[in-house]
Amino acid sequence: MAPHASPSLAQCLHQAQSQGLARVDAQILLLHALARPLHERAWLLAHDTDLLTAMQQQTWALAVQRRLQGEPVAYITGRKDFFGLTLNVDARVLDPRPDTETLVEWALELLAADQPARVLDLGTGSGAVALALQHQRPAAQVTAVDASADALAVASANAQRLNLPVNCVLSHWMDAVPGPFELIVSNPPYVAEGDPHLTALTHEPLSALTSGADGLDDIRQIIAQAPSRLAPGGWLLLEHGWDQSAPVQALLREAGFAQVQSRRDLGGIERCTGAVMPK
Repeated sequence: MAPHASPSLAQCLHQAQSQGLARVDAQILLLHALARPLHERAWLLAHDTDLLTAMQQQTWALAVQRRLQGEPVAYITGRKDFFGLTLNVDARVLDPRPDTETLVEWALELLAADQPARVLDLGTGSGAVALALQHQRPAAQVTAVDASADALAVASANAQRLNLPVNCVLSHWMDAVPGPFELIVSNPPYVAEGDPHLTALTHEPLSALTSGADGLDDIRQIIAQAPSRLAPGGWLLLEHGWDQSAPVQALLREAGFAQVQSRRDLGGIERCTGAVMPK
Protein backbone atom coordinates (compact mmCIF):
# COMPACT_ATOMS: atom_id res chain seq x y z
CA MET A 1 0.00 0.00 0.00
CA ALA A 2 1.41 3.43 -0.96
CA PRO A 3 2.18 5.75 2.00
CA HIS A 4 -0.81 8.02 1.40
CA ALA A 5 -3.23 5.47 -0.06
CA SER A 6 -6.54 5.14 1.76
CA PRO A 7 -6.79 1.88 3.68
CA SER A 8 -9.72 -0.47 3.14
CA LEU A 9 -12.00 -1.50 5.99
CA ALA A 10 -10.40 -4.97 5.99
CA GLN A 11 -6.91 -3.43 6.23
CA CYS A 12 -7.99 -1.21 9.13
CA LEU A 13 -9.35 -4.16 11.09
CA HIS A 14 -6.26 -6.26 10.39
CA GLN A 15 -3.95 -3.44 11.49
CA ALA A 16 -5.89 -2.82 14.72
CA GLN A 17 -5.86 -6.51 15.64
CA SER A 18 -2.12 -6.72 14.97
CA GLN A 19 -1.72 -3.87 17.51
CA GLY A 20 -3.53 -5.97 20.10
CA LEU A 21 -7.13 -4.73 19.79
CA ALA A 22 -9.91 -7.29 20.23
CA ARG A 23 -11.75 -7.95 16.96
CA VAL A 24 -15.14 -6.82 18.28
CA ASP A 25 -13.63 -3.60 19.70
CA ALA A 26 -11.97 -2.85 16.36
CA GLN A 27 -15.24 -3.45 14.51
CA ILE A 28 -17.23 -1.14 16.78
CA LEU A 29 -14.60 1.62 16.60
CA LEU A 30 -14.50 1.34 12.81
CA LEU A 31 -18.30 1.65 12.62
CA HIS A 32 -17.98 4.71 14.88
CA ALA A 33 -15.38 6.25 12.52
CA LEU A 34 -17.74 5.59 9.60
CA ALA A 35 -20.71 7.10 11.54
CA ARG A 36 -22.64 3.84 11.14
CA PRO A 37 -24.85 2.13 13.75
CA LEU A 38 -22.61 0.19 16.13
CA HIS A 39 -24.49 -3.12 15.71
CA GLU A 40 -23.82 -3.29 11.93
CA ARG A 41 -20.78 -5.56 12.20
CA ALA A 42 -22.11 -7.70 9.32
CA TRP A 43 -22.15 -4.57 7.14
CA LEU A 44 -18.36 -4.29 7.57
CA LEU A 45 -17.87 -7.77 6.10
CA ALA A 46 -19.97 -6.91 3.07
CA HIS A 47 -18.01 -3.68 2.51
CA ASP A 48 -14.50 -4.86 3.45
CA THR A 49 -12.94 -3.36 0.27
CA ASP A 50 -14.46 0.11 0.86
CA LEU A 51 -11.86 2.83 1.46
CA LEU A 52 -11.80 5.37 4.31
CA THR A 53 -11.87 9.10 3.63
CA ALA A 54 -9.17 11.28 5.19
CA MET A 55 -11.58 12.43 7.93
CA GLN A 56 -12.65 8.86 8.70
CA GLN A 57 -8.99 7.80 8.89
CA GLN A 58 -8.33 10.55 11.43
CA THR A 59 -11.32 9.54 13.59
CA TRP A 60 -10.33 5.88 13.34
CA ALA A 61 -6.66 6.45 14.27
CA LEU A 62 -7.61 8.52 17.33
CA ALA A 63 -10.20 5.94 18.45
CA VAL A 64 -7.67 3.08 18.18
CA GLN A 65 -5.08 5.09 20.12
CA ARG A 66 -7.55 5.79 22.94
CA ARG A 67 -8.58 2.14 23.13
CA LEU A 68 -4.97 0.95 23.24
CA GLN A 69 -4.50 3.28 26.23
CA GLY A 70 -7.26 1.39 28.05
CA GLU A 71 -10.24 3.70 27.55
CA PRO A 72 -13.55 1.79 27.31
CA VAL A 73 -15.01 1.53 23.79
CA ALA A 74 -18.28 3.05 25.06
CA TYR A 75 -16.51 6.25 26.15
CA ILE A 76 -14.80 6.59 22.77
CA THR A 77 -17.99 6.12 20.77
CA GLY A 78 -20.22 7.81 23.35
CA ARG A 79 -22.71 4.97 22.90
CA LYS A 80 -23.39 1.49 24.28
CA ASP A 81 -26.03 -1.04 23.29
CA PHE A 82 -27.69 -2.62 26.32
CA PHE A 83 -30.73 -4.92 26.27
CA GLY A 84 -31.90 -3.64 22.89
CA LEU A 85 -31.43 0.05 23.69
CA THR A 86 -28.64 2.36 22.54
CA LEU A 87 -27.51 4.44 25.50
CA ASN A 88 -25.37 7.56 25.50
CA VAL A 89 -22.50 7.04 27.96
CA ASP A 90 -19.40 8.96 28.99
CA ALA A 91 -16.82 9.07 31.78
CA ARG A 92 -19.44 10.29 34.30
CA VAL A 93 -20.93 6.79 34.45
CA LEU A 94 -19.81 3.17 34.50
CA ASP A 95 -19.63 1.45 31.12
CA PRO A 96 -22.67 -0.93 31.16
CA ARG A 97 -21.56 -4.60 31.12
CA PRO A 98 -23.31 -7.46 29.31
CA ASP A 99 -23.25 -9.38 32.65
CA THR A 100 -25.78 -6.89 34.02
CA GLU A 101 -28.36 -8.18 31.54
CA THR A 102 -28.65 -11.16 33.95
CA LEU A 103 -30.11 -8.73 36.52
CA VAL A 104 -32.57 -7.33 33.96
CA GLU A 105 -33.71 -10.79 32.81
CA TRP A 106 -34.40 -11.87 36.39
CA ALA A 107 -36.33 -8.66 37.12
CA LEU A 108 -38.45 -9.15 33.98
CA GLU A 109 -39.39 -12.66 35.15
CA LEU A 110 -40.79 -11.09 38.33
CA LEU A 111 -42.74 -8.34 36.56
CA ALA A 112 -45.94 -9.29 34.75
CA ALA A 113 -46.27 -7.45 31.43
CA ASP A 114 -49.40 -5.51 32.44
CA GLN A 115 -48.55 -5.06 36.13
CA PRO A 116 -48.28 -1.42 37.31
CA ALA A 117 -45.51 -2.41 39.72
CA ARG A 118 -43.37 0.20 41.47
CA VAL A 119 -39.73 -0.54 40.63
CA LEU A 120 -36.59 1.06 42.07
CA ASP A 121 -33.16 0.93 40.41
CA LEU A 122 -30.41 1.93 42.84
CA GLY A 123 -27.14 3.40 41.55
CA THR A 124 -28.57 3.75 38.06
CA GLY A 125 -25.50 5.29 36.38
CA SER A 126 -26.33 5.61 32.67
CA GLY A 127 -29.86 4.39 33.43
CA ALA A 128 -29.18 1.05 31.69
CA VAL A 129 -31.18 -1.22 34.03
CA ALA A 130 -34.04 1.21 34.74
CA LEU A 131 -34.51 2.04 31.06
CA ALA A 132 -34.37 -1.61 29.98
CA LEU A 133 -37.07 -2.48 32.53
CA GLN A 134 -39.26 0.50 31.58
CA HIS A 135 -38.90 -0.35 27.89
CA GLN A 136 -39.86 -4.01 28.43
CA ARG A 137 -42.59 -3.28 31.00
CA PRO A 138 -44.38 -0.04 30.01
CA ALA A 139 -46.99 -0.45 32.78
CA ALA A 140 -44.33 -0.37 35.53
CA GLN A 141 -43.51 2.82 37.43
CA VAL A 142 -39.72 2.87 37.39
CA THR A 143 -37.66 5.15 39.64
CA ALA A 144 -33.91 5.48 39.02
CA VAL A 145 -31.67 6.69 41.87
CA ASP A 146 -28.06 7.82 41.96
CA ALA A 147 -25.98 9.74 44.51
CA SER A 148 -24.06 11.39 41.65
CA ALA A 149 -25.75 14.38 40.00
CA ASP A 150 -23.45 13.85 37.00
CA ALA A 151 -24.56 10.25 36.58
CA LEU A 152 -28.21 11.21 37.02
CA ALA A 153 -27.85 13.80 34.26
CA VAL A 154 -26.69 11.02 31.89
CA ALA A 155 -29.57 8.72 32.92
CA SER A 156 -32.12 11.53 32.62
CA ALA A 157 -30.89 12.51 29.15
CA ASN A 158 -31.08 8.86 28.04
CA ALA A 159 -34.64 8.56 29.37
CA GLN A 160 -35.66 11.72 27.52
CA ARG A 161 -34.02 10.69 24.24
CA LEU A 162 -35.57 7.21 24.39
CA ASN A 163 -38.93 8.66 25.46
CA LEU A 164 -39.15 6.38 28.51
CA PRO A 165 -40.93 7.83 31.59
CA VAL A 166 -38.34 6.80 34.22
CA ASN A 167 -38.37 9.05 37.29
CA CYS A 168 -34.77 10.07 38.12
CA VAL A 169 -34.07 10.97 41.77
CA LEU A 170 -30.86 12.24 43.40
CA SER A 171 -30.45 10.14 46.53
CA HIS A 172 -27.86 8.23 48.54
CA TRP A 173 -29.37 4.77 48.11
CA MET A 174 -32.95 4.90 49.49
CA ASP A 175 -32.66 8.04 51.64
CA ALA A 176 -34.92 10.14 49.37
CA VAL A 177 -37.30 7.39 48.19
CA PRO A 178 -39.81 6.27 50.84
CA GLY A 179 -41.44 3.49 48.80
CA PRO A 180 -43.10 1.07 48.97
CA PHE A 181 -41.77 -0.81 45.94
CA GLU A 182 -42.67 -4.24 44.58
CA LEU A 183 -39.16 -4.65 43.19
CA ILE A 184 -35.78 -3.12 44.06
CA VAL A 185 -32.81 -3.83 41.79
CA SER A 186 -29.23 -2.65 42.03
CA ASN A 187 -25.86 -3.02 40.38
CA PRO A 188 -23.95 -1.27 43.18
CA PRO A 189 -20.20 -0.78 43.64
CA TYR A 190 -18.84 -4.14 44.79
CA VAL A 191 -15.08 -4.16 44.14
CA ALA A 192 -12.80 -4.32 47.21
CA GLU A 193 -10.69 -1.17 47.57
CA GLY A 194 -7.38 -3.03 47.23
CA ASP A 195 -8.42 -5.17 44.25
CA PRO A 196 -5.56 -5.40 41.70
CA HIS A 197 -8.07 -5.31 38.81
CA LEU A 198 -8.76 -1.63 39.55
CA THR A 199 -5.58 -0.63 37.72
CA ALA A 200 -7.28 -1.62 34.45
CA LEU A 201 -10.35 0.52 35.23
CA THR A 202 -8.72 3.94 35.73
CA HIS A 203 -10.92 5.60 33.10
CA GLU A 204 -14.15 4.79 34.99
CA PRO A 205 -15.54 6.60 38.07
CA LEU A 206 -13.96 4.96 41.13
CA SER A 207 -16.99 5.73 43.33
CA ALA A 208 -19.11 3.52 41.05
CA LEU A 209 -16.72 0.59 41.46
CA THR A 210 -15.33 0.27 44.99
CA SER A 211 -17.11 -0.41 48.26
CA GLY A 212 -14.94 -0.87 51.33
CA ALA A 213 -12.31 -3.43 52.24
CA ASP A 214 -14.39 -6.45 51.14
CA GLY A 215 -16.46 -4.72 48.44
CA LEU A 216 -19.72 -5.28 50.35
CA ASP A 217 -20.24 -1.97 52.20
CA ASP A 218 -22.88 -0.63 49.77
CA ILE A 219 -24.64 -3.98 49.53
CA ARG A 220 -24.87 -4.02 53.35
CA GLN A 221 -26.46 -0.54 53.31
CA ILE A 222 -28.96 -1.53 50.64
CA ILE A 223 -29.96 -4.72 52.47
CA ALA A 224 -30.35 -2.76 55.72
CA GLN A 225 -32.66 -0.18 54.07
CA ALA A 226 -34.65 -2.50 51.83
CA PRO A 227 -37.10 -4.02 54.38
CA SER A 228 -38.55 -0.57 55.13
CA ARG A 229 -38.97 0.22 51.41
CA LEU A 230 -40.26 -3.08 50.02
CA ALA A 231 -43.93 -4.02 49.87
CA PRO A 232 -44.67 -7.41 51.49
CA GLY A 233 -43.84 -10.05 48.88
CA GLY A 234 -41.53 -7.60 47.11
CA TRP A 235 -38.15 -8.68 45.74
CA LEU A 236 -34.64 -7.32 46.16
CA LEU A 237 -32.16 -8.26 43.39
CA LEU A 238 -28.45 -7.41 43.64
CA GLU A 239 -25.60 -7.76 41.19
CA HIS A 240 -22.25 -8.56 42.82
CA GLY A 241 -18.73 -9.85 42.23
CA TRP A 242 -17.80 -13.32 41.00
CA ASP A 243 -16.99 -14.59 44.52
CA GLN A 244 -19.63 -12.75 46.58
CA SER A 245 -22.82 -14.81 46.23
CA ALA A 246 -22.31 -16.70 49.54
CA PRO A 247 -21.73 -13.59 51.72
CA VAL A 248 -24.60 -11.71 50.01
CA GLN A 249 -26.93 -14.67 50.58
CA ALA A 250 -25.89 -14.70 54.25
CA LEU A 251 -26.57 -10.95 54.61
CA LEU A 252 -30.05 -11.37 53.11
CA ARG A 253 -30.92 -14.24 55.44
CA GLU A 254 -29.69 -12.27 58.47
CA ALA A 255 -31.95 -9.38 57.42
CA GLY A 256 -35.00 -11.67 57.43
CA PHE A 257 -35.43 -12.22 53.71
CA ALA A 258 -36.89 -15.45 52.32
CA GLN A 259 -36.37 -17.50 49.11
CA VAL A 260 -32.70 -16.41 48.99
CA GLN A 261 -31.13 -17.51 45.68
CA SER A 262 -28.48 -16.63 43.08
CA ARG A 263 -28.42 -16.48 39.29
CA ARG A 264 -25.53 -17.20 36.91
CA ASP A 265 -24.37 -14.92 34.12
CA LEU A 266 -23.41 -15.97 30.57
CA GLY A 267 -20.01 -17.10 31.84
CA GLY A 268 -21.60 -19.42 34.41
CA ILE A 269 -20.62 -17.20 37.37
CA GLU A 270 -23.13 -16.51 40.16
CA ARG A 271 -23.57 -12.82 39.30
CA CYS A 272 -26.84 -11.83 40.98
CA THR A 273 -28.44 -12.71 44.31
CA GLY A 274 -32.02 -11.97 45.30
CA ALA A 275 -34.66 -12.63 47.91
CA VAL A 276 -38.24 -11.81 48.82
CA MET A 277 -39.65 -9.73 51.68
CA PRO A 278 -41.95 -12.07 53.65
CA LYS A 279 -45.63 -11.09 53.70
